Amino acid sequence: MLYHLYEWQRATLAPMRLLAHGALSVLDAPFNPLRPTPAGRIAAAALDSFEHATRRFGKPAFGHAATVVNGAAVAVHETVVASRPWCELKRFRRDADRPDDPVVLLVAPMSGHYATLLRGTVEAFLPGHDVYITDWRDARDVPLMVADFTLDDYIATVMDFVRLLGPRTHLVAVCQPAVPVLAAAALMNEGEPQAAPRSMTLIGGPIDTREAPTAVNQFAKRHDLDWFRRNVIHTVPLGHPGFLRRVYPGFLQLAGFLAMNLDRHVEAHWQMFQHLVQGDGEPLAAKRAFYEEYRAVMDMCADYYLETIRAVFHEHLLPRGLLTYCGHRVDTTAIERTALLTVEGERDDISGLGQTRAAHRLVPRLPATRRQHWEQKAVGHYGLFNGRRFREQVAPRIHAFIARANA
Repeated sequence: MLYHLYEWQRATLAPMRLLAHGALSVLDAPFNPLRPTPAGRIAAAALDSFEHATRRFGKPAFGHAATVVNGAAVAVHETVVASRPWCELKRFRRDADRPDDPVVLLVAPMSGHYATLLRGTVEAFLPGHDVYITDWRDARDVPLMVADFTLDDYIATVMDFVRLLGPRTHLVAVCQPAVPVLAAAALMNEGEPQAAPRSMTLIGGPIDTREAPTAVNQFAKRHDLDWFRRNVIHTVPLGHPGFLRRVYPGFLQLAGFLAMNLDRHVEAHWQMFQHLVQGDGEPLAAKRAFYEEYRAVMDMCADYYLETIRAVFHEHLLPRGLLTYCGHRVDTTAIERTALLTVEGERDDISGLGQTRAAHRLVPRLPATRRQHWEQKAVGHYGLFNGRRFREQVAPRIHAFIARANA
C-alpha cells in the first residue's frame, strides 16, 4: 500500500511540477524585466528548487567517453559483455592496445543505488586497468516471471563473472558486496582453485558488524526479520514491468540515508537555494550533480534484502563460519590463492572501523605477504570510493596492491 501511495503522490505532484517548469521558463525568458530583481531571483530560485525536488531521477549514465593512458587521450566505449536476468556485466573498453593491464571487476553494491554511484571509482581505474562492473537491474523493472534474486544468486553471479573473465581477475567490492565477494572467493579457492580470482579488495564492507556497530547496524539489530517484512517490504505497483514483485523500495532506502544526516542534507538544499538566488553556478552544479546521483534509487528484491539483513546484521553468519551457499558451508579458511586488501574510513558511519578488517582473521592460511589493510584518515563512507582523497590516496594504494598481486 505504501508504494502505491508513493506513486499516487508523485502523480499528484506532476501537474504542479510542470506548472513550475513552465513558470520558470517564462521568468527566465530573455529581457524579462522581473528576472534581475530581488523578487524575481527569489521566485526563480523557489520554482527551480520545487521542480528539482519533485523530479524523478532515472538511472544515470556512467559518462566515461575518454581517459588518459600514458599521457594520451583515448576513447572509452561502454559495452555489455554478459547479460543475466538481474545483472549486466559491463566493460569500459579503451581504444588502446594494453593486453597486460590487470583485469578489474568492480562489484557494485545492490543497496538502493545504481552502479553509477561508482562512476568515480571507474574513472580512477581506467588509465591502467581493463575495467568491468556489475550493473544490477532495478527490481521493479524485472518481470514477475523471472525468479526472485537471493544472496546465493549474488554469490553465483560473482563466481560466474570471474570464470568468464578468467583467473587474472582482480575483484574490488564496495560496501555491501564485501560479504558475497569474500564468500565467492572462498568457494572458488576451495572447489576450483585454478579459476579463483587473483586478488580481492574489500572497501568499507560489513564483514563483521559486531565490530564498532554503527547506527545502521544498531537499527537492524533492534528489529527482527518480521518487523522488516511487515514494514519495508512492498509490492511493485501497476505500470512497471515488475508489477506485483515483492521489493524493498528504493525510496525507503533513500529516506533512511537522508534521515541519518538530516541536518546536513537540509543545509545543503538551503545552500543550493542561495546559490540559485545569487547566481553561483559552479557550487550549485557540484551539489546538484551529487544529489541527482544520490536520489536516483532502485528497488531491491525482497528475498535478497531480507536474507542480507538476517545473514549479515542479525546472525553474522560469515564471521561465525556458518554462511552457506546452496547448502554448502562457506569455508573462508580455504582462501590461499586470492590476495586480500581491506580498506576502511576513519569517519565511516555505515561500516564501522574493524568491520572490513575482520576479513583478515577469516583467512588464516593466506600468507602475510599477500594481504594488506589500509585505514584512510578523515573520510566517511562515500569518500572511500569517490572524491579527492579517494583519487589521491586510496586509489593509488589499491593500484599498487593489484600490481603486486598481478606479478
